[in-house]
Amino acid sequence: MTRVALLTNPTSGKGRGARGRAAALDVLRGTDLDVLDLVGRDATEAAGLARDAVAAAGGDRVDALLVCGGDGLVHLAVQALAGTGTALGVVPAGTGNDVARYLDLPRRDPAEATHLAIDALRAGHRRTIDLARSGDRWFVTVLAAGFDAVVNERANAMTRPRGQMRYNIATVAALRTFTPIRYTLDLDGEQVTLEAMMVAVGNGPSYGGGLRMTEGAVLDDGLLDVVVIGPMGKAELVRTYPRLFTGTHTTHPAYRHHRVRRVSIAAPGITTYADGERFGALPLTVECVPGALQVLAPPPTMAP
Repeated sequence: MTRVALLTNPTSGKGRGARGRAAALDVLRGTDLDVLDLVGRDATEAAGLARDAVAAAGGDRVDALLVCGGDGLVHLAVQALAGTGTALGVVPAGTGNDVARYLDLPRRDPAEATHLAIDALRAGHRRTIDLARSGDRWFVTVLAAGFDAVVNERANAMTRPRGQMRYNIATVAALRTFTPIRYTLDLDGEQVTLEAMMVAVGNGPSYGGGLRMTEGAVLDDGLLDVVVIGPMGKAELVRTYPRLFTGTHTTHPAYRHHRVRRVSIAAPGITTYADGERFGALPLTVECVPGALQVLAPPPTMAP
């Protein structure tokens, strides 16, 4: 019998995780699949449940791990799935859901997303995508290593308010004191020293709920897309920010784009974020690992 695990973050998306889990389980339990229902009380427990399900021997091992939550839970699951051949299914129930965007999945219909994953599993349709890796950690979307990372770090240190307003306040506070950061980059062996507002490393094109920072990044080209946003005034940074949602920032004079297999980034005082999760302090080396993850999803469209 085919065995499938459903891993849920019930608190993701302001309760959408719990509602998505109920919808996904309703679909799964109407099939002949052997369903393992996994709910972690926190990130550590959820990570352990994912690892145990993927690493189990014999009939206890799952054929696919479905994740009901946001990009953060996908990030957690990928740490267990990378390089194993066990497929990832995504049931979007978070705030940003950029991985679901990548895979052309419905972001507001967990039942439909579950049906698509089951159909792909039964038909043997698995899409193979690249992952980015730094040390023993993996990410799917984008590594933020500039102003956006500073805002995340500041927001996570705040206890109130909750939700998007906390990030808005953190953004305003960071703008008051932020100055361009001096980076040293190694781009496939070419060393560059520069000042910039942001440096981002994309395995995929967007993060943060559709911010297309690394516009043009492709999930299966064996390359990372490194975007550098050079120095600009605070007012110009505020004016440019909305262009990230449409990808039109690529025409700005401060924009630089490199495609590489491996990049090292060094800068003082920066803690990076990837898939929306705290990833690690600079310096870091990130490499593309081609074909590291199999996903249950429709065939890719021609759209970026």
